[in-house]
Amino acid sequence: MAQMQVLTITPDALDMIIKLRDQEPGEEEFALSIEVAGVRGLQYAYDLAFVPLSDQGEDWLLERHGDLSVIFPARDVEKLDGATLELTDSGLAMNNPNTPSSPFQGAVDVPGTLDGPLAERVASFLQNSINPAIAAHGGATELVSIDGTTAYLRLMGGCQGCGLAAVTLRQGIEQALLDAFQDEITGVVDVTDHASGTNPYYDAAHAH
Repeated sequence: MAQMQVLTITPDALDMIIKLRDQEPGEEEFALSIEVAGVRGLQYAYDLAFVPLSDQGEDWLLERHGDLSVIFPARDVEKLDGATLELTDSGLAMNNPNTPSSPFQGAVDVPGTLDGPLAERVASFLQNSINPAIAAHGGATELVSIDGTTAYLRLMGGCQGCGLAAVTLRQGIEQALLDAFQDEITGVVDVTDHASGTNPYYDAAHAH
């Protein structure tokens, strides 16, 4: 039975991985092991390592990518399905359309309030400074609530359900809010109901 490929690896990333693998000692074939190690910010966190192919666990799946063997646990298939391992300016990166589910599913129990001068200023900032910038992608963001120094946002339009939505929020909106409201806003939470659940709290301490 032909197995559908779970992962995609871009040609330049594959070249780099194979070169690294070929530096492993010994004659034994090494495979790239990919495991979802947990959640970091708005994304899954991954453990990548070269392991002898003979060490493949019973419940692990094997994929061939050209000259490279890739193994990963069966339990991670849903989390990795459709993901692309690619080479970026900062090294290997996993572009994954799947996002971790969030405790704020449906955004029903989001703490905080929209009342008060800080909420008004943040909402105005999003409307006037952020939304024009992401409108080109068909997206918009709105303030759901302010709880202490944490802002709860919802992404709409082109951002919703998009694999890059987390990246958009993490790199752009998050930083812009922290810069514009220093000390007043120290955390940003995305409560958007993305296709596969909502993105969880993004901890600025884990910024790359």
